[in-house]
Amino acid sequence: MKKTFVLLCVLLSIGVTQSFAQAPKYSNEFLKIGVGARAMGMANAFVANANDVTAGYWNPAGLSRMNSDFQFSFMHSEYFAGIAAYDYASFATKIDEKSALGFSFIRFGVDDIPNTTQLIDQNGNIDFNRVTTFSAADYAGLISYSRQSEIEGLSYGGNVKIVHRNVGDFADAWGFGFDLGAQYQKNQWTFAAMGRDVTTTFNAWSANLDEETEAVFEATGNEIPGNSVEITLPELVLAVNRAFVVNDRINFLAELNLVNTFDGKRNTILKSDPISMDPTLGFEASYDDLIFLRTGVRNVQVTTDIDGNRLTTFQPTFGVGVKFNYISIDYAFTDIGDQSIALYSNVFSLRLDLNKKQ
Repeated sequence: MKKTFVLLCVLLSIGVTQSFAQAPKYSNEFLKIGVGARAMGMANAFVANANDVTAGYWNPAGLSRMNSDFQFSFMHSEYFAGIAAYDYASFATKIDEKSALGFSFIRFGVDDIPNTTQLIDQNGNIDFNRVTTFSAADYAGLISYSRQSEIEGLSYGGNVKIVHRNVGDFADAWGFGFDLGAQYQKNQWTFAAMGRDVTTTFNAWSANLDEETEAVFEATGNEIPGNSVEITLPELVLAVNRAFVVNDRINFLAELNLVNTFDGKRNTILKSDPISMDPTLGFEASYDDLIFLRTGVRNVQVTTDIDGNRLTTFQPTFGVGVKFNYISIDYAFTDIGDQSIALYSNVFSLRLDLNKKQ
């Protein structure tokens, strides 16, 4: 039943994006979930701190600050009681002492969705042998480049982003976009800016309904989806990070991100039309660069309950990590939904650091 419901939602979503050059508030949202359990344990407040292979997603400027020659990262998590799977893999390498190159791949999908459009034949007979399954999945590939500038402490980078979304054989879309980022490190402080979809990302949808499926849509009074273009407007993240050295073994860092959107008023702490700002705050404590504890707060909103009372809600995150030689294993416990329904998810990620043989 859950997957059948997902099928209906997905098919209806195709019809939502029918108007050419319309800019919905929420487009390519699977690219906003985040990658790496380290960053997600810090409530996604990671744009300034990103200095490993996951920087290809968070802020490509940080790739040049990697402390190894090659890095690999893998992540898996599940959402909505295991219905949706989210996977991430990436690789990055140093080109020279000042520059680095990275590749990232993301998939967010729901598999084995029942296709019941042909459940009833032309004579009105129910035949379960006519039920097939399909997947609704979103894919993204990122090619990242980073370089340290001649100004001490300043690095910059960018992404070329390719997006592919498909709903079984019903419809699919291709999109292209660019991201730009910068980081400036001064003593224990790091300041950063990350512009996502800076030139606006366009997803060109193509509907592929066969005659039988179109007949089902017409018979049930549903609008037949057509080709369309979906637009993702730019987003600017401003970030500041501060590192604290307690002693030779204990370190602590805190980061604040300000996520600025330009698609109209949203339910955030700071909002206007067309700009809204959503702050996120993350913390990490480490012992001997071996054990890590993380927490953070994101998605702070003011809502009203059924009685009209104003409530302030937020999404807390927690995480732990262990690093041993060239292997880092991280875990994050995140809340992706309203606290009242507690849609928590468990995120696991692995990172491998390798150096060239001397």
